[in-house]
Amino acid sequence: MRRLLNTLYVTIPEAYLTKDGENILIKVQDETKFRMPIHNLEGIVCFGYIGASPAAMHFCCEKGVGLSFLTDYGKFLARVSGEVSGNVLLRRKQYRWADNDSERLRLAKRFISAKISNSRRVLQRAKNDHGDVLDLEKFEKVISYLKDTILRLDNAISLDVVRGIEGEAAHLYFSCFDELIINQKDSFSFTERNRRPPTDKVNALLSFIYTLLTHECTSALETVGIDPQVGFLHCDRPGRKSLALDLVEELRPYLADRLVLSLINRKQLTQTSFYQKESSAILLTDEARKEVLSSWQTRKKEEIEHPFLKEKIPIGLIPYVQAMLLARNIRGDIEDYPPFFWK
Repeated sequence: MRRLLNTLYVTIPEAYLTKDGENILIKVQDETKFRMPIHNLEGIVCFGYIGASPAAMHFCCEKGVGLSFLTDYGKFLARVSGEVSGNVLLRRKQYRWADNDSERLRLAKRFISAKISNSRRVLQRAKNDHGDVLDLEKFEKVISYLKDTILRLDNAISLDVVRGIEGEAAHLYFSCFDELIINQKDSFSFTERNRRPPTDKVNALLSFIYTLLTHECTSALETVGIDPQVGFLHCDRPGRKSLALDLVEELRPYLADRLVLSLINRKQLTQTSFYQKESSAILLTDEARKEVLSSWQTRKKEEIEHPFLKEKIPIGLIPYVQAMLLARNIRGDIEDYPPFFWK
């Protein structure tokens, strides 16, 4: 089992990553601001236009530490990767499956059934905890409908049908999302999912945390030797981590959406945690980003019993466990891929 290590998030303006012995250094104008032994890291995520020395990039590749570069508001720019690792037979079978319509359909159904089930669980949990302030009739209808979509998914005959069901379910789920915001209603409202760029505070937060989750899923797939760019639900596109996005689908309600709601409802973020650019894009302030990243790291350390393994694991290991299970399915060690269902 992979040990839960740390992801280093670099948000310091004008920072530059270098290597010193077995350490990664963060420097600003030649002054060392931070030092971390490489063996304590599983990934480095840099926000803004931060540079890194060739030696630091090679060091990360050599030690298997993912190094990603994002814009200030969390849009993916690039990821530095070393030599391709993992079992070549595993990857070759993955590519064959990606060209096989029946295998793609089977796995796409698994990813989306878990996404809908976990979305439904988010609504059920809210209904139980805050039923006195929610539109219970609406929630019960949506929860019931989401259950029906899972049954319809079993009979889907093509990827287009699966995508249609997923889009329908996502629209219904997000139609209830505004009511899940219990506190700070005057400052935070949600109408519909929007991005590239997000135009309200809730969408800005969702997009930012989805980016963090995508980084985790990409690292997890690379760790077990699967190509994160070759997916089953998402089509191949140059530069897109299609399989990582497949994995994100089933995990986002539990790992990302719940954190967004906690940050707002617990008032860890407020109206002043965001600012608007001339393009109308809403972004997190530097301090807000640090608060989100701190909460994300804390969340990853909490434990949960994995529904398939029946073992307690840190929440941060869920992407790695799911990547491992997918690899076992591709290799033929298990008959089908068991997605993550939040109980």
